[in-house]
This record gives sequence, structure tokens and C-alpha cells, in this order.
Amino acid sequence: MPLSVGSKAPAFTLPCQPGQVIDLAGVIGHEKVVLLFFPLAFSPVCTTELCHFRDAYVTFNGMGCKVFGISVDSPFVTAKFREMEKIPFPLLSDFNRDVSRTYGVLHEELMGLSGVSKRSVFVIDASGHVKYASISENPGQQVDFVSIQKAVESC
Repeated sequence: MPLSVGSKAPAFTLPCQPGQVIDLAGVIGHEKVVLLFFPLAFSPVCTTELCHFRDAYVTFNGMGCKVFGISVDSPFVTAKFREMEKIPFPLLSDFNRDVSRTYGVLHEELMGLSGVSKRSVFVIDASGHVKYASISENPGQQVDFVSIQKAVESC
């Protein structure tokens, strides 16, 4: 079952590139956070989404918010995607799908692939509670950028 607004967001540790992990225990529950679960790096809708957040990064950072992208791609893929698209925030590899399962955002099957993250966004306030949650069954549906920014502003 997906996390809903008001739920306590679990912290986790995931690799951001081969040999380097990020532990969100020091962030979730201490700072505003946006978690962007995206199906697959290099796909058109995911690229548009993450490039939008790249371009708006200064705005989110100015609101005291940390942004993290999460996909089931390997850390090699997320690192290369981040480099090629010049994404200024970490892209984390949930290759084992543990975090996607915990957050309730895992497609059992998508386009013949098993275990792909749903396009989902969680805005988490500094106390660690979900203030905004959007989970799409349709990987081609873009996230609501305006609603996400408003949710961060209201935290």
C-alpha cells in the first residue's frame, strides 16, 4: 500500500553511483525533501521530468528542500543519466526495489518488465511526514510540477 499524506516517511540508504551510497536518515525528518520515483532513466517522460527539476533546482534549494530521484536502474545507469543531463541532485538506484516496495510505488509488470517504479512524488516536511503524494499508474503521465512546488512552499 502506498504511503499517504500524513504518513511518516521511512528513511533509507541507496547507492547514487557505483561504490557510493547516500543515507537519507540524516535528511528525512530533518529537512524538506522531494522524492521523485521515476520508471526508467533515458526514457522521454522521465528525462523531461528530471530536466524540469534540474532547471528548477535553485528554486527548490532556495526553499530549503533537498531533491532526490529514485529509479530501479543500476547505479551505473543513474550515474550516467545524471552526468549526461547535468542533474544537480542525487539520482539513487533502487535496483533491489526495496524502497519502491516500502513506499508502495512498484509496478509488478510494466511493458513486459517486472518491478519498475511508478512515476511518483512524495513531498516530505522537516518533521518527516508526507505532505504531498502523487502515484501514477500511467508512466506516460507527467507529474504536476506546480502542485509539487506549492506543497514544498507550504511545508
